[in-house]
Amino acid sequence: MTCVAPSDWAALEAGLDPCAAAYARATAFAPKAGRIALLPGGDGRLARVLLGLGEPGPGRDRLLVGKLPGALPAGRYRLEGSGFNGAEAALAWLLGSYRFTRYRAVGPTLPTLVAPEGVDVEAITRIAEAVALGRDLVNTPANDLGPAEIEAAIHTLAEAHGAAVTVIAGDALARDFPLVHTVGAASPRAPRLIDLTWGDPDAPRVTLVGKGVAFDTGGLDIKPSSGMLLMKKDMGGAAAALAAASMVMGSGLRLRLRLIVPAVENSISGAAFRPGDVIRSRAGLTVEIGNTDAEGRLILADALALADAEKPDLLIDFATLTGAARVALGPDLPAFFTEDDSLAEAVTAAGRAAVDPVWRLPLHAPYDGLLDSKVADLNNAPGGPFAGAITAALFLRRFAPATRAHVHFDLYGWNPSTKPGRPEGGEVQTARLVHELLSRRYPAAE
Repeated sequence: MTCVAPSDWAALEAGLDPCAAAYARATAFAPKAGRIALLPGGDGRLARVLLGLGEPGPGRDRLLVGKLPGALPAGRYRLEGSGFNGAEAALAWLLGSYRFTRYRAVGPTLPTLVAPEGVDVEAITRIAEAVALGRDLVNTPANDLGPAEIEAAIHTLAEAHGAAVTVIAGDALARDFPLVHTVGAASPRAPRLIDLTWGDPDAPRVTLVGKGVAFDTGGLDIKPSSGMLLMKKDMGGAAAALAAASMVMGSGLRLRLRLIVPAVENSISGAAFRPGDVIRSRAGLTVEIGNTDAEGRLILADALALADAEKPDLLIDFATLTGAARVALGPDLPAFFTEDDSLAEAVTAAGRAAVDPVWRLPLHAPYDGLLDSKVADLNNAPGGPFAGAITAALFLRRFAPATRAHVHFDLYGWNPSTKPGRPEGGEVQTARLVHELLSRRYPAAE
């Protein structure tokens, strides 16, 4: 299997077996990005696969090899040629081999790849398996994935890595995490907050917080039917946090990890919270409900207050939070927010290295006044069409004032169409970025 750039094609074509060369010419193969040719040998059997890389530059898809598992017949393949990174190619292959098989039989047997020379197979496999875990969670419909199932997934992850888990539910949740309780009160599936800890308690403290809304009807400010079609993915922040935590623990990084997931279903019943309600948060701030469909920031607020109390060295939250971020950056490019410029540079660099890109948006302080309420400390969804992603990030920042190194990711959690290494469906955007960032900061002991 040969990866070929336009500059290499003439020389490669000249060295092909005559039968293969004739076939390539007859099918008008050109080494454009993503073009694939299956070339026969003299006996008619598959002799070589060509993958066009396209022109080099920032526009080249570094996960292009991830297109091959769905395009090749079963068999074992080995990569050759130039213009590809072995570790990226191996990861792309594994990411492109993902299939969600819970509800129907898997299709034809997928091809396998012989790992390129020098690739750390164990590390790459660990990352791919963590991504698959997160994708499976996002792809699972809400009838089979509610708050209890999110909790079960975290328990399973904890057992695999020797982590401890605490769960707060019932009266304790209503007392200590009133926003989480309020958002989940209308559902027959009880809300809860899941708190995982792992690693040396004396090591640098890193806390991941993931929005775990198993399904979002919008509450009494109900979404239209078209707006609910993908709401099984509203726990995509929790899935990304779980995937990142799995990578971190599997890599044995030198840190004390904490994973906090508020898990709820935003449903409708006589117990539903209402527009205009005022709720006192765990942090003591009172929140007027401007819109029940802005529930994610509410549950995150209580979770961030818990995380902030111990002043972690680094606090990262993940959430499928605003449509405004998607309008600004599209589905493939999550927004991130932080007040720390050096941390922002590190996040951007880690995303570039991990092929998990993000884009920084500003925490524009003058917009903080848009959160004002006439009856409470702040409003969860002030009126107006502008800066929705920024005001949501500013809302969250109110609940973690003691932690200066804080990154908020506003992600989509879904691939609208299949791209190399990124099958259509659930995606754990920013998880590989966070693993790369933390691996650079807190590398595992040799």
